Amino acid sequence: MSAYRDEDPRIHDIKTRIRVVPNFPKPGIMFQDITTLLLNPKAFKDTIDLFVERYKGKNISVVAGIEARGFIFGPPIALAIGAKFVPLRKPRKLPGEVISEKYILEYGRDCLEMHVGAVKSGERALVVDDLIATGGTLCAAMNLLGKPVSC
Repeated sequence: MSAYRDEDPRIHDIKTRIRVVPNFPKPGIMFQDITTLLLNPKAFKDTIDLFVERYKGKNISVVAGIEARGFIFGPPIALAIGAKFVPLRKPRKLPGEVISEKYILEYGRDCLEMHVGAVKSGERALVVDDLIATGGTLCAAMNLLGKPVSC
């Protein structure tokens, strides 16, 4: 049995730990609140373990975490698979030279930034966030990671 399939009993337990908050941050949005998952050390560890089991040995050199929940899951995954962690942040949060990517999300517009030179050409990256809604943030992260940058 594969560790990342729905048949894995850990996935059922993890799902039960995520609280759904209707109409947050605006009407019509069903917010998936992972803070309730984080309150349970076993479920939190199982979440990290599932990622590690899936991605260890896949030649990933970069784990890119999207602000803010990607900062919770990304670093322990990066450490466990032997990769560096690169934060993808909201505008004006990183010091120094950055590159940016604008995107549209379910309830507005936003932008991600990354330090220039944080990811080198040819590196294989894993993008970590807490969920995918419209895919806008994920696409922006992928575009940002793939931008050619001269240092």
